[in-house]
Amino acid sequence: MTLWHAVLLGAVQGFSEFLPISSSAHLIIVPWLFRFPDPGLTFDVALHFGTLIALLSYFYRDWLSLIRAGFRSLTAKRESSVEERLFWYLALASVPGAVIGYLLEKQAETVLRSPLLIALTMSGMGVLLWVADLLFKKYKDLSQVSLKDSLLIGFAQALALIPGVSRSGVTITAGLALGLNRTTAARFSFLLAMPITAGAALFKAKGFFQTGVTTESLIGIGVSTLFGFLSIKYMLAYLQKYTYRVFVIYRFLFSLVVLGVYFWGR
Repeated sequence: MTLWHAVLLGAVQGFSEFLPISSSAHLIIVPWLFRFPDPGLTFDVALHFGTLIALLSYFYRDWLSLIRAGFRSLTAKRESSVEERLFWYLALASVPGAVIGYLLEKQAETVLRSPLLIALTMSGMGVLLWVADLLFKKYKDLSQVSLKDSLLIGFAQALALIPGVSRSGVTITAGLALGLNRTTAARFSFLLAMPITAGAALFKAKGFFQTGVTTESLIGIGVSTLFGFLSIKYMLAYLQKYTYRVFVIYRFLFSLVVLGVYFWGR
C-alpha cells in the first residue's frame, strides 16, 4: 500500500464513518473501484483508531459529564437526572451490537464483503432512511429518549455488521422512526458510537501492534481523525436546517456506480 492509498482511505473512513453512508462499504469498494489491493483488516483497525480519536475529541466533555452522572446515580436517593439516565441507556444500548459483532465477526470479514451485497444494502438502507425521515413525526430531544428507544436503537446498531447498512445510518434511521428529531437522532448515534468503537479498537489492538505500526497506518490514523472530526461537526450543523435527503440520494448513486462497474465496467 502506498502513502497515497493511506491518505485516500483515511479520508474515506473519516468522512463516511459518521455520515449515514457506511464507512465499511466505502473501505471495501474504493480499492475495488480503483484496482489497488485491499489493505486488510489491520489497516481498517488503524482507521477506526482515528475515528475513535475524533469521537473523543468532539464529545469528551459530554462523556466526562455522562460518566460522572453514571457514578453519581449509584448513590443518589432521588429521581435520576437526564444525564444519569442517558449514561445507562447508552451502556445498555451498546450490548446487542457488541455481542452480535463478536459472534458474527468472521462472517463480516469474509462472506459479507461482496460488491453486489453492498449495492443492495446501500440502496435498501437508503429507502428506509428516506421513509423514516419523511414520514415519522420528530419531536423528541435527548431528555425524552426512553429506555425502550435506546434498546431498539441498540439492536438496530447490530445490523451495521453488514457492509452498506452503516452504523450511523441504521441508528439514525431507528431514532427517526422512534420520534427523535433529526439532530437528536444523529447526536444519540454519535454518543452510542463511543462504547462500541472503543471496545472494537481495544479488542483488535493486540493484533494491530503485533503486525507493527507503519508509516501508512499512522498517516491513515491522522487523516481519519481529521476528517472524522470535521464530519461530526458539519453533520450536526447541517441537520439544524436540512433533511437526510442528500444522503439517501448519495446511497442510490453509489449503488448504481457499483452495479455499473460490476456488470459493465470490467
